[in-house]
Amino acid sequence: MPNKYMTLRSAKFWSIIAIIVIAAGIALYFTFRSKKVENILPTVEVETVTTDNVNIYGEYVGKIRAQQFVEIHARVEGYLENMLFKEGSYIKKGQTLFVIDPRLYKANVDKARAHVNKARANKQKAERDLNRIKPLYAHNAASQLDLDNATAAYEISKAELAVSEADLTQAQMTLGYTQVTSPISGFISERVADIGTLVGPGGGKSLLATVVKSDTVRVDFSMTALDYLRSKDRNVNLGGADSTRKWNSFVTITLADGSVYPHRGLVDFADPQVDPKTGTFSVRAEMPNPDRSLLPGEFTKVKVLLDVREHAVEIPNKAMVIEKGGAYIYVVRPDSVVEKRFIEIGPQVGNSTIVERGLAKGEKIVVEGYHKLSHGMKVNPVAAPVKEGETETETSSADNADIGKEG
Repeated sequence: MPNKYMTLRSAKFWSIIAIIVIAAGIALYFTFRSKKVENILPTVEVETVTTDNVNIYGEYVGKIRAQQFVEIHARVEGYLENMLFKEGSYIKKGQTLFVIDPRLYKANVDKARAHVNKARANKQKAERDLNRIKPLYAHNAASQLDLDNATAAYEISKAELAVSEADLTQAQMTLGYTQVTSPISGFISERVADIGTLVGPGGGKSLLATVVKSDTVRVDFSMTALDYLRSKDRNVNLGGADSTRKWNSFVTITLADGSVYPHRGLVDFADPQVDPKTGTFSVRAEMPNPDRSLLPGEFTKVKVLLDVREHAVEIPNKAMVIEKGGAYIYVVRPDSVVEKRFIEIGPQVGNSTIVERGLAKGEKIVVEGYHKLSHGMKVNPVAAPVKEGETETETSSADNADIGKEG
């Protein structure tokens, strides 16, 4: 009996010990589990909001045209004797291009010069006659009629000399037109008329060639009426002389192979009214073309500086969520609690968006990991790594410093 009693008592003891151990284990499990849950916070990447001057661009289809396009015409009639240039070459202002048969016009010059000599001789004779009559008339040796006739003859001879000299000048100018020169420097086209062709403003061919000045070209494009209305609020000078604008509008163009043209120009003209038929207004920019990479007549894509947003708040597109109710972001407060905040957004610039209202400089926003967040949640914020070329933001200060250098 004692052995049986001791066995039951020992079993009861060990059962109590087992229950105590199990209870302690469960308590320790829940204690450490709660601490672990409390310590595991969602990690998110954040960026600090900054402000900058942001350029706003528009893209349009433009057409290249030469700064000057001059047609070379024959101003006198005659047979084309010579061509003194190589087709497609660069020619200078005043360079002789064509020679028209000058013999007829040389004869006209000689004839006009002879008339001048005759008129000059008549004037000298009339002047001598008048000088002889004057003293005779003073001594009553000649009548008033004689004096009047001598004076009239002298005045007529002076007028005839002036007419003859004008005829000579005109004949010399006409002779000069037989040598056709270029009024500008540029590249010349192929000839339109062949040697031996009768040319001139009469029955012959008038157009001989064309000269194109293309070291500077003009880019024509059209902007919408909406752009015109918005232009009232911008601070970019779009083709006018408005001294209240802080920046001049520059343009860049894309070549046919998709590359960006290395030079850029300035908008120098904008039509003051909108075409009611198309709802657009014409804009023109001048572009340097030292290597003749831009050919007059070709179409190109034009990128135009429309506005510069000063001290704008700009955020990455990846940090923003757009839904029917609007756009929102997650802002991390100083106590590491996230706040779901709706914002008013402006235009997109590359991979970024301008925030008009709802966000201030210095606040931290979540750029990665916001999909697992909810309003009021505590997070573990870490700084997002800086990736070169992640955004396409361009600062207006650098751009407009270059404009000043380009004139």
